[in-house]
Amino acid sequence: MSIESQHEDASTAPYTVEQILSGIVMGLIVLITFGNVLARYFTSQSFAATEEFSIALLIVLSFVGSSAAFAFDRHIRVDFFVRKLPPGGRAVADWLSFAVTASLFAFIAFYAGRLTWDQYRFEETSPALGVPQWWYTVWMPVLAVALVLRLVLTRMRRHA
Repeated sequence: MSIESQHEDASTAPYTVEQILSGIVMGLIVLITFGNVLARYFTSQSFAATEEFSIALLIVLSFVGSSAAFAFDRHIRVDFFVRKLPPGGRAVADWLSFAVTASLFAFIAFYAGRLTWDQYRFEETSPALGVPQWWYTVWMPVLAVALVLRLVLTRMRRHA
């Protein structure tokens, strides 16, 4: 499938969950940042707590955006050498890429889960708002697991 036909398929298809969530999260980041700019302009004071929300939302956006990139097969890759391989070699490289990517996000899910559990167990609070820190970090393991599932499902769909 050529890049042009992939682009056409993506633009005519209904939005995926990842695209909808990306739009919502991006909108929230814009609103929070714009509200902070307005508050700073009119009151000469900043809302320090907005940084906590923005960072947490940027992490969510990174995972959701990565999932969308893998769903549409538009993730970053350097395939100069892979294109020079015979078809069997390309298939091996494709499987290797899938295995490494899925392993990486499974690794992130595991260790982010441990981090979240430690923050919950030791009752860590955020610096600006004083809310439980795990409220922010719980999304890393959840979204990493979702990304691994998206990788597996996309792989099964393409190679079924």
